[in-house]
Amino acid sequence: MSEKNVNIMDEYNRRRFSLTGRVFHATLLGSMILGLIVLIIGLGLYSYALVGQYISQSYSISCCAASICEKIVDIDSFSDSVMQRYKSMSDSELSAVGSDSYRSNFSDFKNNPTYASVHAILGDFLTAGDVDAVYLATFDEERNRIIYLVDPDVPGEALLTGDWESFRPNTLKKFLNWNGKEKLYDISKTDIYGWLCMSAAPVKRSDGTNSAFVITDVSLRNFRNGISTFLIQYVVAMVILVNAFCFLLTKHMKKRIVVPINSITQAAQDYILDKCAGVTCNNHFSSLEIKTGDELENLSVIMAEMEKNLADYEASLTAVTAEKERIGTELSLATRIQGDMLPSTFPAFPDRHEFDIYASMNPAREVGGDFYDFFFIDDDHLCFTIADVSGKGVPAALFMMASKIILANTAIMDKSPAEILEYANDIITPNNKEDMFVTVWIGILEISTGKLKAANAGHEYPAVKKADGKFELLDDPHGFVIGGLEGMKYKEYEIVLDKGSKIFVYTDGVPEATNAEGKMFGTERMLQCLNEFSDKSSDDIIENLISSVNDFVNGAEQFDDMTMLCLEYKGSEKINSGKDVLEIEADTKLIHKVYEYIEKKMDGLQCSSKCLMDISVAVEEIFVNIANYSYVPEKGMATVNAELNKERNLLSISFSDSGKPFNPLEKADPDITLSAEERNIGGLGIFMTKQMMDEVMYEYKDGLNILTMRKKLY
Repeated sequence: MSEKNVNIMDEYNRRRFSLTGRVFHATLLGSMILGLIVLIIGLGLYSYALVGQYISQSYSISCCAASICEKIVDIDSFSDSVMQRYKSMSDSELSAVGSDSYRSNFSDFKNNPTYASVHAILGDFLTAGDVDAVYLATFDEERNRIIYLVDPDVPGEALLTGDWESFRPNTLKKFLNWNGKEKLYDISKTDIYGWLCMSAAPVKRSDGTNSAFVITDVSLRNFRNGISTFLIQYVVAMVILVNAFCFLLTKHMKKRIVVPINSITQAAQDYILDKCAGVTCNNHFSSLEIKTGDELENLSVIMAEMEKNLADYEASLTAVTAEKERIGTELSLATRIQGDMLPSTFPAFPDRHEFDIYASMNPAREVGGDFYDFFFIDDDHLCFTIADVSGKGVPAALFMMASKIILANTAIMDKSPAEILEYANDIITPNNKEDMFVTVWIGILEISTGKLKAANAGHEYPAVKKADGKFELLDDPHGFVIGGLEGMKYKEYEIVLDKGSKIFVYTDGVPEATNAEGKMFGTERMLQCLNEFSDKSSDDIIENLISSVNDFVNGAEQFDDMTMLCLEYKGSEKINSGKDVLEIEADTKLIHKVYEYIEKKMDGLQCSSKCLMDISVAVEEIFVNIANYSYVPEKGMATVNAELNKERNLLSISFSDSGKPFNPLEKADPDITLSAEERNIGGLGIFMTKQMMDEVMYEYKDGLNILTMRKKLY
């Protein structure tokens, strides 16, 4: 078969490699092989019969001639006389066989009446029979020679009495030891006469011994000519018959096989084209009229049934696909609803800078059973929790949503963590017909003191990092899972978070994340990743941990939901009541706290809008400079002290920090007469501050940068 696709073949190759062409070629090849086999067998049988005919003919002549000679003439005395004279000759004389001198020794035997009688008898058989030679001879067994006695062949070709020739020893023994039962013959190739069929019949003595042999020779050149004629006639006949047979068989096969197959092929092509064009037609195969009564008819029936079944399947698949799309839409909606129920906006409380909290949930399926939550119970107490529902998918998601609502509603009832778990367990367990459960870790942080009260209902150990330490697992007391048994009691514990402390809670999907080799991520690897990024923010810690888990599993299927929550306690903002100053972290996000502090100092005072604007711009410039430059790359604290002299209507605001010594007033004022493109970058903010405030002073004292601004209010 050509490597080309049949669709791109030219007409010649398409016919050449078509099924019709293949049938013709296969038939032709088979017929030729069969003809060759028949030729070989026929040739063998013909040869065997022809050679057998030659043997029978020559043997019959030899037997008849020998029988007549025995009855009519005295062969014994004639043969003995010739042999006596032959044996009386020396080897040198014998070697001159065929010469006149040699033949002169036997010339007198031509006048012997026996010679004449035998010559006449054998001559008649030679003339009447279709043979090449009939002669009387005897053998010299010692020298393996045949000695001719009488040869009636034409003059010049006949061998005279006493002439001898070498004779094959095997044939000689065969003739001399003949048992009288089988035909006596030999077929061999001679140097002088070529291939000969030599048949012999002995002339018996009165004592039963052989005195001589009548030998008939038949040349096989006629046999070869007969074979050649036979071959020519056979090949011509075979070519004619094979071509006729191939033509008729190909025509028959085309009608019975090729045409039905092409009909089925065309129906299949029409089916594909109609499907691509969106044409609805389901009788491409059923309309075929194939009545061959064999496998091809069965194939057309099966194809028609297949077409009908495919049409039914497509209709069913369309309905199933529509239903699947509907379910997928609903699952997508459920995923969004579930996601909306979890706090997902970060930073979660932009106006609260005492802590930083971040959480993430990656469900194993469209919806998951893990959840986290955090919310304020009051202005000074933050409740945060993480939980893992048994099972996966929609059932776990429904149980998760119910559990989350119950825990949140219970928490705002001013209960302790242990009481929240006990109350939630007593509500969930009686209605838990499906025997599901949820593990829960819940904590309530008192923001002003850093005290964290927590309780654990069968959940993973939390990881806690002190301000100057590293993440370590906290072996907290575990209670029974929520939803397992009613009336369960839970132990509560308390830890104190110093400024810079962090707590990380998670579900078992994190340490049990498994790669393709079946190895789990593990708690040790989780702690290692946490400590590698322990100085980062909460969101960076979680995102880096997620990335590490993903690199570990390397695309392996996620079998469990993976949920994490990290909280960093930054310390409480406080106003020193004794000094009436604001101590605050130097962070631009906290600028509003500085505004609130200044506004309280000015509460009840009458001040123009321009004055308030000047104070706000100046305060922002100084505080932002401290936040951005004093402690880089670290973070530090700043102290703001605002004092109001009502008698003089003078507001004095002092900023102090322990960062790098820097006097912003030493920087030369920018040339504001130049365009923005011509002026050097920087210095404009402190210049505006000096312009807006009445007085600006700087000093470095006791390791502190102290910048003081004064402004007349009216």
